[in-house]
Formats: sequence, C-alpha cells, structure tokens
Amino acid sequence: MADESRTRWSIRTGDAVLVGAVVTISVLNSLIKGANGLVGNAPPPVLAAVSGIVGLLLMWRRRWPGLVAVAVMIGFVVAFTPASLAVAMYTVGVSYRRARSLILYTVAACTAVLISLLTSRPTGSLRESLYILALVLGMLAVGQTVATRRDLALEAQARAMALQREQHLLTERAQVGERARIAREMHDVVAHRITNIVLTANALKVSPAGRSMAEVAQAGDQIRSEGHQALEELRDILGVLTPGRDGVRAPRAPQPDASQLGRLVEGAASRGQDVRLDVKGHPEALPDQIQRAIYRIAQECLTNAAKHAPGAVVALAVECRLDGVHMSITNGRPAQPATADSPPSGGYGLIGLKERTVLLGGTLTAGPYNTGFRVEACIPVNT
Repeated sequence: MADESRTRWSIRTGDAVLVGAVVTISVLNSLIKGANGLVGNAPPPVLAAVSGIVGLLLMWRRRWPGLVAVAVMIGFVVAFTPASLAVAMYTVGVSYRRARSLILYTVAACTAVLISLLTSRPTGSLRESLYILALVLGMLAVGQTVATRRDLALEAQARAMALQREQHLLTERAQVGERARIAREMHDVVAHRITNIVLTANALKVSPAGRSMAEVAQAGDQIRSEGHQALEELRDILGVLTPGRDGVRAPRAPQPDASQLGRLVEGAASRGQDVRLDVKGHPEALPDQIQRAIYRIAQECLTNAAKHAPGAVVALAVECRLDGVHMSITNGRPAQPATADSPPSGGYGLIGLKERTVLLGGTLTAGPYNTGFRVEACIPVNT
C-alpha cells in the first residue's frame, strides 16, 4: 500500500513538473514572438495568459486524454502553443491502441496546424508549420511506441507469472505424488512386518504351555527378525528424505522384487499360513517398478489374509502373458476365530494397491469370492 501511494505521488509530481515546464515555455514563447494564432495581435500579457491556460489543461491529460487533446488543439489554433500540443499528442499515443482513433487524432492535429498556418499569415511560414507538424506527429509515434513496449512488458510479466504458477503447481503435484508413494511404501512395510509380529506374539499368548522352549525361541527369533527388517526398511525409506552429513542421500537397500515371492511365502508359512504359490513365466525379468508392485500386492494380500482370515488357505497366482502380468490372490473362509488382539486395519492397504496399479497403467479389483475374498490385478508391460 505504501509503495502504491509513493508511486501515485511520484506520478503527480512528475506531471506537475512537466506542466510547469510547458506553461513556462508557452508563456515565454508568447512574450517573445507573440504573432501567431487567432489572438496573435492581442497584447502580450493576454497572449501569455491564454498560452498558460492551455498548458494547464495538461494536468488532466491522464484522466481525459482525448478531450484534453482536442482542447489543446483549439488552444493551438487560438494562441499557437506547440509545446502543449506535442505533450497532448504524446498522451494520445500512450492512451489509445485502436488504429481508427489514432488516425482521427492525427487528422485533427494536421487540421489544427493547417488552420494555424492560414490564420497566421502573413507572419506564419510553411516551414515553421511543417516543423511543428513533424514534432506533433513524432510525439504521437513516440507515445505509441512507449505504449507498445509497455504492453509487451506487461504481457511478458503476466506470462512469467503464469509459468511460475504452473511450475509451482507442478512442484506441488510432484511433492504430493512423492508423499503418496512414500506413504504407500511405509504402509506396506509397517502393516506387513508389524502384523507378523503381532500374530506371532498372539500365537505365543494363546498356547504358551503347549510350546517347547525351541518353539518359543523360534517365535522370538521371528519377532526379532521381523522387527529388525521393519526398522531397516523404514530407515531406507526415510533415508531418501534425509540427506547425509556430506550432503549425499543415505544409501538404499535393494527394493523387493518378484524374485523374493518365494521367500515371502516361506515367511508366511513359518507363521502358520497355508499359502499356495503358482508362478507362470518369468516375472523377475519384468521392469523394476512392475516387480515391486507384484511383491507389494502379494505382501499386502497375505497380510490381510492373516488378519481377517486366520487359518484360511491362500492361493497366490502370478502369470506373465503377452499383454502383461496377471495376479490373483484368493483366500477361503477363516479356519480360526480372530483374536481380540488382532492388528487394527486402517483400510488404506487396498487403496494404496489400486493407486500403485493405476500409476503403472493397470487395474486392480477386490471383493468377496465364494466364501472368501479375492484380489485380481492386471499390469500391462510396455515392450
């Protein structure tokens, strides 16, 4: 607000200085020459007063540029005020863009100069009138050039601001996408590992007396291993966000891929799940992003089956076709009742899987199937 008030004050000050200079020049010209115009034979004080009044009209040139220009043209014919006419025509060039308006004011200025020449004879000269006409039309051209440059500068500024806003939106969109990706990775890691820890601990809690020391030790090793792997995977994910002390991002461990499906199934079997794995083709030869999606889909589905259908048989099928990779994960009805200490479900697992699949150009459907639940995914492979 202060900058805007300062700008207005500077414009008004500049206008006042300009008008003062024009009035001074017009008055001096009338006192020295005092022969041209309709009142050229009037006493010098009268001629100077009329010239000064014509110059004062320029104070309103920004608000009414066309009206002031016409009034100054009349004043030019009456008292011969070339300085005022030149400034008025400059303002017209700055204020108007339409060719029709500029042509009309040009014709009017030429007419005013011609009338002044005819009414000033025999003292007026053709050469002087041509000089005045060149000055007036030149100031009109200068004003039009300044206006054009100003329009181009504003257009470039608007374009730069639009590009900046677009870049800002693209950056925000990329940040949102990256946050969503990291959130999916963290959910997959936490949901799977923590669920395995909770289920293993629940199994120890349900039948502690019926287990040997070796089984208890094995369960403890599983809990320790799952917790250690969860911490390692979380550290790798967070390491992407946090640069090291030397400014280099923390190293990342190899991301899970389709070659680790067997190990994933073995881990589920060691916790009591009955998983049937059927792989057709060579998913380990697919691009890394697709392999990671295959592993995460299988991981999330096994985790959901362990939470919501304990003891059920889970059929995990992966088939590589010409049009892409097809996955099907089906579980039957629960063979065991869910315990009160079952891990909570936030409902984001399947949503994250759908987002991950859609980003790869595929589809994922999930819903009840017979007495159980089925998840199907199709991910195209661009060869």
